[in-house]
Amino acid sequence: MLDTYATAAQELQLQVLQRLIQSAKDTEWGHHHAYDAIRTYEDFAKHCPVTTYEDLKADIDRMRHGERDILWPGRVRWYAKSSGTTNDKSKFIPVSPQGLKDTHYAGGTDTVICFLKDHPKSQILNRKALILGGSHAPNYNLPGSLVGDLSAILIENINPFVNFIRVPRKATALLADFEVKRDRIAREAMHRNVASLSGVPSWMLSVLNRVLELTGKDTISEVWPNLEVFYHGGVAFTPYREQYHHLIPHAGMNYLETYNASEGFFGVQSDPADPSLLLMIDYGIFYEFIPMDQFDSPHPQAVPLWGVEQGKNYAMVISTSSGLWRYMIGDTIRFTSTAPYKFIITGRTKSFINAFGEELIVDNAEHGLEVACRATGAEVLEYTAAPVFMNTAGQCRHQWLIEFSRPPADLNRFTLELDQALQAINSDYEAKRFKDITLQQLEVITARPGLFNDWLRSQGKLGGQHKVPRLSNNRTLIEQMLEMNV
Repeated sequence: MLDTYATAAQELQLQVLQRLIQSAKDTEWGHHHAYDAIRTYEDFAKHCPVTTYEDLKADIDRMRHGERDILWPGRVRWYAKSSGTTNDKSKFIPVSPQGLKDTHYAGGTDTVICFLKDHPKSQILNRKALILGGSHAPNYNLPGSLVGDLSAILIENINPFVNFIRVPRKATALLADFEVKRDRIAREAMHRNVASLSGVPSWMLSVLNRVLELTGKDTISEVWPNLEVFYHGGVAFTPYREQYHHLIPHAGMNYLETYNASEGFFGVQSDPADPSLLLMIDYGIFYEFIPMDQFDSPHPQAVPLWGVEQGKNYAMVISTSSGLWRYMIGDTIRFTSTAPYKFIITGRTKSFINAFGEELIVDNAEHGLEVACRATGAEVLEYTAAPVFMNTAGQCRHQWLIEFSRPPADLNRFTLELDQALQAINSDYEAKRFKDITLQQLEVITARPGLFNDWLRSQGKLGGQHKVPRLSNNRTLIEQMLEMNV
């Protein structure tokens, strides 16, 4: 089916939409939005509103309490717990059996197929796979109903065949205490013939460093000489790339990015020479996109996949086989190709700094850090940034809190390189920085070792799929971290 992505995208997406509508027409949501009268995409856009988690929260909570046929047919028993960008501490994303099958597991299968297509002599299926996962817990104490990290849901329901090649064992993979789990994973995996890694780069890095501590080896290549590929996702890989190259120095190592969120599996890096991700258009997901230059307007208009333009920044809207309808996931992307549809993740609709009209997004931040690191030899482990608002003299700036795995010899030079790189990347930032009239040069504060993990722990978010917020338009999070940076 991947071969038809370049020539039949609209047809494939319309087929997905019809399947979703037919499946849900007799649900409560389907009745309220006249799904039995929907024949075209235009009908769908007319009858069904664009939604956020807050819009669906009450229905999802009813589903969590065991009610049937609300957003999706039958009873949905699994809920992926995600911190996300919402007014609540957590959001609970329904994961139906159909969604597991036609989206999440389909994505995992296609990820392996994409790798094997380029590496036909690979032995990954004959060796072990180190797969990191989160944990789960009972959902309102309903029998057979659980909430947890998406990775835990996937491990709990995975095809038994995968258990023959996966390490660690299931009981270890689902432990809630990440620090205990990290040690047990390392001990269970270090003497196995591991050929592939899967997980979030930051947490996998922590496990690999523990493996080196326990084995006394200098590199992971000495521990697992047959290691071939790391399937990574969850956070941008750029800040971790050099660290992985140091840990795994052999030339045959491969890195393949995936875009697998709690809400669905959206993309995979189908070409190792191209960092763009292939949009997976024949799964249980129908896609729409809101141009970011319209996002804050009173009535932004979403466009279907065949209406997007290459090079524009869009907020992604999805309808899924788990009952999310025209749902704004909160991520922003930019298409690099439309035949087939390939894209890069540019950030979050709420993860940006635009306190002074500079419109700095995560994609800018990642590229700026890459330039600064290359120029100074530094390596960044974690970071966050926020604005420092105008004082009485009208001065303001961006403040970056960075934990370095290899600090720059000259922090002032690193700061200058980062600031200049952001100006080169982002014309709005450059305009606000012009002659220091609006924005002054950014500030970099060095975080103590372990600060970000300590902050995640304080929030109950250490391990699993939790990640450090990169950019914020206010100072709430960075002030919490600065208080701990002692």
